Amino acid sequence: MLGRELKILSVSDIQVPLIYSPGIKQKFEDIDFIIDCGDLPYYYSEYILTALNVNLYFVRGNHSKIVEDATGGTRSAPRGGFDLHRRVLRYEGLILAGVEGCLRYRNGPFQYDQQEMWLYIFGLMPALLFNKIKYGRFLDIFVTHAPPYEIHDQEDLPHQGIKAFRWFDSVFQPAYHFHGHIHVYRPGTTTESMLGKTKIINTYGYKVTSIPVPE
Repeated sequence: MLGRELKILSVSDIQVPLIYSPGIKQKFEDIDFIIDCGDLPYYYSEYILTALNVNLYFVRGNHSKIVEDATGGTRSAPRGGFDLHRRVLRYEGLILAGVEGCLRYRNGPFQYDQQEMWLYIFGLMPALLFNKIKYGRFLDIFVTHAPPYEIHDQEDLPHQGIKAFRWFDSVFQPAYHFHGHIHVYRPGTTTESMLGKTKIINTYGYKVTSIPVPE
Protein backbone atom coordinates (compact mmCIF):
# COMPACT_ATOMS: atom_id res chain seq x y z
CA MET A 1 0.00 0.00 0.00
CA LEU A 2 1.40 3.43 -0.95
CA GLY A 3 1.10 6.54 1.20
CA ARG A 4 2.66 9.97 0.80
CA GLU A 5 5.23 10.92 -1.83
CA LEU A 6 8.77 12.22 -1.36
CA LYS A 7 10.39 14.40 -4.02
CA ILE A 8 14.03 13.62 -4.82
CA LEU A 9 16.65 15.76 -6.55
CA SER A 10 19.21 13.37 -8.07
CA VAL A 11 22.49 14.66 -9.51
CA SER A 12 25.63 13.30 -11.18
CA ASP A 13 28.64 13.94 -13.42
CA ILE A 14 28.32 17.63 -14.36
CA GLN A 15 27.75 20.84 -12.45
CA VAL A 16 24.55 22.60 -13.47
CA PRO A 17 24.61 26.42 -13.23
CA LEU A 18 20.92 26.49 -12.29
CA ILE A 19 21.70 24.33 -9.25
CA TYR A 20 24.99 25.95 -8.24
CA SER A 21 23.42 29.36 -7.85
CA PRO A 22 21.41 31.42 -5.34
CA GLY A 23 18.25 30.47 -7.25
CA ILE A 24 18.43 26.82 -6.16
CA LYS A 25 16.21 27.34 -3.14
CA GLN A 26 13.32 28.77 -5.13
CA LYS A 27 13.67 26.24 -7.95
CA PHE A 28 13.82 23.20 -5.67
CA GLU A 29 12.10 24.41 -2.49
CA ASP A 30 9.91 21.31 -2.24
CA ILE A 31 12.72 18.72 -2.44
CA ASP A 32 12.69 16.19 0.40
CA PHE A 33 16.20 14.74 -0.08
CA ILE A 34 19.11 14.51 -2.53
CA ILE A 35 20.78 11.56 -4.26
CA ASP A 36 24.31 12.09 -5.61
CA CYS A 37 25.41 9.40 -8.09
CA GLY A 38 29.03 10.54 -8.22
CA ASP A 39 31.69 12.34 -10.26
CA LEU A 40 30.75 15.69 -8.75
CA PRO A 41 33.02 17.91 -6.66
CA TYR A 42 32.29 17.45 -2.99
CA TYR A 43 31.90 21.22 -2.53
CA TYR A 44 29.14 21.19 -5.17
CA SER A 45 27.17 18.50 -3.33
CA GLU A 46 27.72 20.33 -0.06
CA TYR A 47 26.33 23.51 -1.60
CA ILE A 48 23.15 21.68 -2.61
CA LEU A 49 22.50 20.09 0.76
CA THR A 50 23.30 23.33 2.60
CA ALA A 51 21.08 25.44 0.35
CA LEU A 52 18.13 23.03 0.51
CA ASN A 53 18.77 21.92 4.11
CA VAL A 54 17.80 18.30 3.45
CA ASN A 55 19.62 14.96 3.66
CA LEU A 56 22.06 13.95 0.94
CA TYR A 57 22.88 10.31 0.11
CA PHE A 58 25.84 9.69 -2.18
CA VAL A 59 28.14 7.22 -3.89
CA ARG A 60 31.48 8.15 -5.43
CA GLY A 61 32.28 7.91 -9.13
CA ASN A 62 35.52 7.04 -10.89
CA HIS A 63 36.39 10.75 -11.18
CA SER A 64 35.66 11.48 -7.52
CA LYS A 65 38.71 12.44 -5.50
CA ILE A 66 40.15 10.66 -2.51
CA VAL A 67 40.92 14.08 -1.03
CA GLU A 68 39.57 17.36 -2.37
CA ASP A 69 41.07 20.76 -1.60
CA ALA A 70 38.58 23.55 -2.16
CA THR A 71 37.06 26.60 -0.51
CA GLY A 72 36.25 25.68 3.05
CA GLY A 73 39.15 23.27 3.47
CA THR A 74 40.05 19.68 2.72
CA ARG A 75 37.41 16.98 2.48
CA SER A 76 37.14 13.32 1.44
CA ALA A 77 33.34 13.36 1.00
CA PRO A 78 30.53 15.91 0.95
CA ARG A 79 30.30 17.13 4.53
CA GLY A 80 26.98 16.25 6.05
CA GLY A 81 26.20 13.61 3.40
CA PHE A 82 25.56 9.90 3.98
CA ASP A 83 27.82 7.47 2.11
CA LEU A 84 25.68 4.65 0.66
CA HIS A 85 28.55 2.48 -0.64
CA ARG A 86 27.93 -1.11 0.56
CA ARG A 87 25.34 0.15 3.03
CA VAL A 88 21.58 -0.13 3.49
CA LEU A 89 19.90 2.87 5.14
CA ARG A 90 16.35 4.01 5.85
CA TYR A 91 14.98 7.53 5.49
CA GLU A 92 11.39 8.68 6.00
CA GLY A 93 10.03 5.21 5.29
CA LEU A 94 12.21 4.52 2.23
CA ILE A 95 14.99 1.92 2.13
CA LEU A 96 18.15 2.87 0.21
CA ALA A 97 21.30 0.94 -0.73
CA GLY A 98 24.27 1.80 -2.91
CA VAL A 99 27.52 0.77 -4.61
CA GLU A 100 30.15 3.25 -5.84
CA GLY A 101 32.47 3.28 -8.85
CA CYS A 102 32.72 1.78 -12.31
CA LEU A 103 34.69 -0.97 -14.07
CA ARG A 104 38.46 -0.72 -13.67
CA TYR A 105 40.06 0.64 -16.83
CA ARG A 106 43.20 2.32 -15.44
CA ASN A 107 44.97 2.92 -12.16
CA GLY A 108 42.82 5.11 -9.98
CA PRO A 109 40.33 5.12 -7.12
CA PHE A 110 36.75 3.87 -7.11
CA GLN A 111 37.22 1.36 -9.96
CA TYR A 112 36.50 -2.34 -9.62
CA ASP A 113 36.24 -5.46 -11.75
CA GLN A 114 33.00 -7.36 -12.30
CA GLN A 115 33.90 -9.90 -9.61
CA GLU A 116 34.42 -7.20 -6.99
CA MET A 117 31.03 -5.70 -7.86
CA TRP A 118 29.43 -9.11 -7.30
CA LEU A 119 31.05 -9.26 -3.85
CA TYR A 120 29.68 -5.82 -2.98
CA ILE A 121 26.19 -6.88 -4.04
CA PHE A 122 26.36 -10.10 -2.03
CA GLY A 123 27.49 -8.06 0.98
CA LEU A 124 24.18 -6.16 0.92
CA MET A 125 22.06 -9.31 1.03
CA PRO A 126 21.85 -9.92 4.83
CA ALA A 127 20.40 -6.44 5.39
CA LEU A 128 18.04 -6.83 2.44
CA LEU A 129 16.73 -10.16 3.71
CA PHE A 130 16.15 -8.57 7.12
CA ASN A 131 14.17 -5.79 5.41
CA LYS A 132 12.04 -8.34 3.59
CA ILE A 133 11.12 -9.99 6.86
CA LYS A 134 10.52 -6.78 8.81
CA TYR A 135 9.10 -4.43 6.14
CA GLY A 136 7.79 -6.81 3.49
CA ARG A 137 10.26 -5.64 0.80
CA PHE A 138 14.00 -5.68 0.21
CA LEU A 139 14.54 -2.01 -0.65
CA ASP A 140 13.04 0.93 -2.52
CA ILE A 141 16.00 2.78 -4.05
CA PHE A 142 19.31 1.45 -5.39
CA VAL A 143 22.00 4.09 -5.99
CA THR A 144 25.11 3.43 -8.10
CA HIS A 145 27.54 5.37 -10.24
CA ALA A 146 27.72 2.88 -13.12
CA PRO A 147 24.61 1.55 -14.88
CA PRO A 148 23.45 -2.07 -15.04
CA TYR A 149 24.78 -4.27 -17.82
CA GLU A 150 23.16 -3.51 -21.20
CA ILE A 151 20.94 -0.75 -19.80
CA HIS A 152 22.05 2.79 -20.68
CA ASP A 153 25.66 1.57 -20.91
CA GLN A 154 28.19 1.70 -23.75
CA GLU A 155 30.56 -0.81 -25.36
CA ASP A 156 33.91 0.68 -24.27
CA LEU A 157 35.32 -0.78 -21.05
CA PRO A 158 35.03 2.35 -18.86
CA HIS A 159 31.33 2.68 -19.65
CA GLN A 160 30.24 -0.95 -19.71
CA GLY A 161 27.43 -1.73 -17.31
CA ILE A 162 27.76 -3.92 -14.23
CA LYS A 163 26.42 -7.46 -14.53
CA ALA A 164 25.84 -7.73 -10.79
CA PHE A 165 23.63 -4.62 -10.86
CA ARG A 166 21.38 -6.09 -13.53
CA TRP A 167 21.02 -9.31 -11.52
CA PHE A 168 20.38 -7.26 -8.37
CA ASP A 169 17.55 -5.29 -10.00
CA SER A 170 16.03 -8.46 -11.45
CA VAL A 171 16.06 -10.33 -8.12
CA PHE A 172 15.40 -7.64 -5.50
CA GLN A 173 13.26 -5.37 -7.69
CA PRO A 174 13.82 -1.99 -6.08
CA ALA A 175 11.25 0.52 -7.22
CA TYR A 176 14.01 2.81 -8.52
CA HIS A 177 17.66 2.51 -9.53
CA PHE A 178 19.48 5.83 -9.94
CA HIS A 179 22.86 5.90 -11.69
CA GLY A 180 25.21 8.34 -13.41
CA HIS A 181 28.46 7.79 -15.37
CA ILE A 182 26.87 7.79 -18.85
CA HIS A 183 27.01 11.28 -20.29
CA VAL A 184 24.07 12.40 -22.40
CA TYR A 185 24.88 14.60 -25.39
CA ARG A 186 22.15 13.85 -27.93
CA PRO A 187 18.43 14.68 -27.68
CA GLY A 188 16.34 11.55 -27.56
CA THR A 189 18.93 9.47 -25.70
CA THR A 190 17.19 6.93 -23.48
CA THR A 191 17.68 7.87 -19.82
CA GLU A 192 14.81 5.95 -18.20
CA SER A 193 14.13 2.24 -18.62
CA MET A 194 12.17 -0.51 -16.89
CA LEU A 195 13.63 -3.85 -15.81
CA GLY A 196 10.75 -5.80 -14.36
CA LYS A 197 9.31 -3.54 -11.69
CA THR A 198 12.45 -1.41 -11.39
CA LYS A 199 12.62 2.02 -13.01
CA ILE A 200 16.25 2.71 -13.94
CA ILE A 201 17.14 6.40 -14.25
CA ASN A 202 20.32 7.92 -15.67
CA THR A 203 20.49 11.11 -13.65
CA TYR A 204 23.23 12.81 -15.70
CA GLY A 205 23.10 16.48 -14.74
CA TYR A 206 19.99 16.31 -12.58
CA LYS A 207 16.51 14.82 -12.37
CA VAL A 208 13.55 15.47 -10.09
CA THR A 209 11.56 12.36 -9.19
CA SER A 210 8.53 11.90 -6.93
CA ILE A 211 8.56 8.55 -5.17
CA PRO A 212 5.59 7.04 -3.30
CA VAL A 213 6.45 5.84 0.20
CA PRO A 214 5.08 2.35 1.02
CA GLU A 215 3.05 2.23 4.21
